[in-house]
Amino acid sequence: MNADEARFRYWRDPVFLATTALYFANRYLIKPHLPRGEYFFRGHWNDLLLVPAALPIFLLTYRCIGLRVHDNAPSWSEVLFHVVLWSFFFEIFGPDFLHHGTADVWDVLSYALGGLVAWALWNPAVALARFRAVIRS
Repeated sequence: MNADEARFRYWRDPVFLATTALYFANRYLIKPHLPRGEYFFRGHWNDLLLVPAALPIFLLTYRCIGLRVHDNAPSWSEVLFHVVLWSFFFEIFGPDFLHHGTADVWDVLSYALGGLVAWALWNPAVALARFRAVIRS
């Protein structure tokens, strides 16, 4: 693999582009036509998309200001850090201090699941090796 193929593509990353398209499709095309009682696409679908749709832009910003010194795919620690940060902000700080939104453990689980799937898509060889190690043990 040459250096260009190994570099993370940030805003041109296929996972980022797909999840951003899914986010906007849900927000503007699907959600408005759903009945009020439908909860998954109204409540948690976009939460699943948070990490893969937002993290590449944050990492690009960190790269531009010198806080990120490489162009590798997002690491597990980068994903986990942002899941924890966004969980705190959207589920504790926002509802308690900004009086916007409601704290919901299912949102946190959605952020984490979306982050795990995104990390596995961004790091397929590492994810497959870890999966095989878990299966063997």
